Amino acid sequence: MNMLSFLGETPTIALQNAQKECGENAYVISTKKISDAFENGKNMYEVIVAIENENERKEQSFKRKIVAKDLKNGTQVKAQFYDFREEILKMQDAIQQVQKSIWDPKSQLYDLTIPPEFVDIYSLFEQNEFDQEMTYTIMKKTIRQLPLAMKSNSKKINDFFKLILRRIIPIKHEEPLRKHQRKIVMMVGPTGVGKTTTIAKLAARYAYKMSANYKVGIVTLDSFRVGAIEQLQAYTNIMRLPLEVVKKPEDLIEALLRLKDCNYIFIDTAGSSQYDVDKIELINEYQIKVDELPIEKTLVLPANVKQSDLQEIYANYSRLNINYLTFTKLDETRSFGNLISFAHKTKKSITYFSIGQNVPDDLIVADSSFLINCFMNRNCQRV
Repeated sequence: MNMLSFLGETPTIALQNAQKECGENAYVISTKKISDAFENGKNMYEVIVAIENENERKEQSFKRKIVAKDLKNGTQVKAQFYDFREEILKMQDAIQQVQKSIWDPKSQLYDLTIPPEFVDIYSLFEQNEFDQEMTYTIMKKTIRQLPLAMKSNSKKINDFFKLILRRIIPIKHEEPLRKHQRKIVMMVGPTGVGKTTTIAKLAARYAYKMSANYKVGIVTLDSFRVGAIEQLQAYTNIMRLPLEVVKKPEDLIEALLRLKDCNYIFIDTAGSSQYDVDKIELINEYQIKVDELPIEKTLVLPANVKQSDLQEIYANYSRLNINYLTFTKLDETRSFGNLISFAHKTKKSITYFSIGQNVPDDLIVADSSFLINCFMNRNCQRV
């Protein structure tokens, strides 16, 4: 669409000039008075009209043509072209920046305007489904406390937020056992989160990938799921590791005694819905039978669910006295703020990340820098 300007001593004359030039299909955009436009000092009126041009519309060209007419003989004396495309694009960018900077939380208790220099990082928090209350607190403190000299440097802003995230992510660092130490880890969690595969990865890691080559044993309490025992049996046969199958709570102590020479013992449990309290309580019965032994309870959680689901899972499994968290399925999501928010709120440290199905390779020892990179890139990169 072209915008054209026509002049006349009166608005009517200016409009007539426009109609003569453009026909009846022109759209009148504006009419205004122009004083002392030419040497004769007479006041002039300008009418701006818009007309469609098929070729220019295809080229997405936005131009304005200024045409002046000689008052005596009506001949054209001057014409200029202005390309408005760049100005329009700038305006669109500015509008988008304003839209991004508007704080629009679910709760109306918050009133916070995001400065332009924080817009990109704020968008990252939203895209990663970071807890809104925590986002508000982090943004408010950073806006107030970040030195002015750092606010103009996007890299320094990103580094500052990485530092904040690193401080709030609880991590349990891997500590290899000494020669005669023993550690028992019970993996619990909902159906289908990858407990069995994670145990296989951990068993392979400690038996073959650590410098000490620890003795590793596995116990399964999962006699409910079809193929569960066969799956673990296949893993243990390949890795030449002992497997104990326990079907009753009172038999667990004997199974652990048979594995007394192992440095690491991993206990696989039956998965269930977080709402199936009876099955969760059954796991607790196994635990009670060996309560004299120090057993670490690790809650295995999928990364590809929203934070409210994580909270409900934790609420019901917390009756087992959870010690640590392990997250699986990081390769099946692009949002990682829920993991950070959840771990921080529960104050439970993260031990491992599972980033795929390959045994034993797709296992990452928990590290805050790895999770922050996933957060910043919105993608889980294999290392």
